[in-house]
Amino acid sequence: MQKKKIWVAAASVVAGLLGAAASQAGTVTVLTSFPKELTSAYQKAFEAANPGIKIEILNKNTTASVAYVRELPEGQRPDVMWASAPDAFEVLSRNKLLAPAPETINKSAPAKIGNYPLNDPQGLYYGQALAGYGIMWNTRYTKAHKLPDPKEWSDLTKPEYFGHVAISSPSRSGTTQLTVETILQGEGWEKGWGQLLEMMGNAAAVTDRSFAVPDGVNNGQYGVGIVIDFFGLAGKYSGFPVEFVYPSMTAVVPANIALIAGAKNADEAKKFMAFTMSTQGQQLLFDPKISRLPILPYNMLKAPAGYPVPQDVAKRAKVHFDSQLAESRYQVVINLFDQMVTFRLKELQAATKAIHEADKALKAKPNVQGKELLAQARSLAYSPLVGEANVKDTQFLELFKKSRRDVAVAKELTGMEQMWATKAKANYEKAQQLAIQARGMAR
Repeated sequence: MQKKKIWVAAASVVAGLLGAAASQAGTVTVLTSFPKELTSAYQKAFEAANPGIKIEILNKNTTASVAYVRELPEGQRPDVMWASAPDAFEVLSRNKLLAPAPETINKSAPAKIGNYPLNDPQGLYYGQALAGYGIMWNTRYTKAHKLPDPKEWSDLTKPEYFGHVAISSPSRSGTTQLTVETILQGEGWEKGWGQLLEMMGNAAAVTDRSFAVPDGVNNGQYGVGIVIDFFGLAGKYSGFPVEFVYPSMTAVVPANIALIAGAKNADEAKKFMAFTMSTQGQQLLFDPKISRLPILPYNMLKAPAGYPVPQDVAKRAKVHFDSQLAESRYQVVINLFDQMVTFRLKELQAATKAIHEADKALKAKPNVQGKELLAQARSLAYSPLVGEANVKDTQFLELFKKSRRDVAVAKELTGMEQMWATKAKANYEKAQQLAIQARGMAR
């Protein structure tokens, strides 16, 4: 009898332990570039609704996230990828690093936003929120510096914005890479780079992380920031003296979520993905600290008064974003931006300042030769070092998709980048000299 009691008690303990283990079904590791304000809100809400599942947030910028997943063997990878850049998901998809999870999709969401599919046509990643790209500014700063409110990207090329603009590096920020790519797709390669370089000549800083730009605009360190919409909207709806505008040359694309192939806790991961796309999960996007555009129609949610309507923004947007095109030249764009802007900002600023001064002087006192010299200076300062023909050459593009672990590949890429950096420096210095000469002729 005593033995039976002991056996029953032991069985009860084992059953209790098994039950506890079952309730602690696993930890879902979410790899994301999103800020803590967003991830903490979703983590807290999901764990409250699913007490047996824990969410672990692994925060990396999008470029680093893609590299991280690619380097890890199956069974050691995070469970969920969650980021704004559709081209990053294209890279993961092409490398067979994503797994389908169609049961997580909320069927109440539209199939498209404008002309852009909400979900991957191959069924490997899904739109969880929507994002557009634009300009935020600190109203107190612009008033103090007597700056007009910017409306279009071209406004930021004007002399009055010199030293007042901030952007993050697209090699460190997936959202900035999308903004840069949107301008390139909207204006075309040559004209797009020309506009970008003119804007960057007015830049006060190129930051390491995307959130440093809105933080700087919110606190008045910078006057104007080139940002993804939720940074500007979050500042505005959190009470900072900032405004945000979508230029006409913008796009509205999904911020995506996906199940990583070889996930340790796929079932739990799918529950988290489904939660983010549910009505409860979508309502969280309106939190002032998050301020993102939802995928669900507003008649299913409670949106703040005056909040941007994604479909309306998409109708006005002139860019039909091509994620496959963006993915094909992803590395070229971010590497070229770094060599021409991030690492050569001082030289670009100096050339731009001289160009602005020469332009002002020649408008006051026109001179034909001075005008020609100024045109040469602009061409040197604001032309991309890689032509459009190159980015249509598949062989050229393939080089940038190869692994730098290959010594020969690393050597070739490093040599090319050094050549770009040297050429950019020489072009900016020559542009500055020509602009100074041009200004001297305005007499």
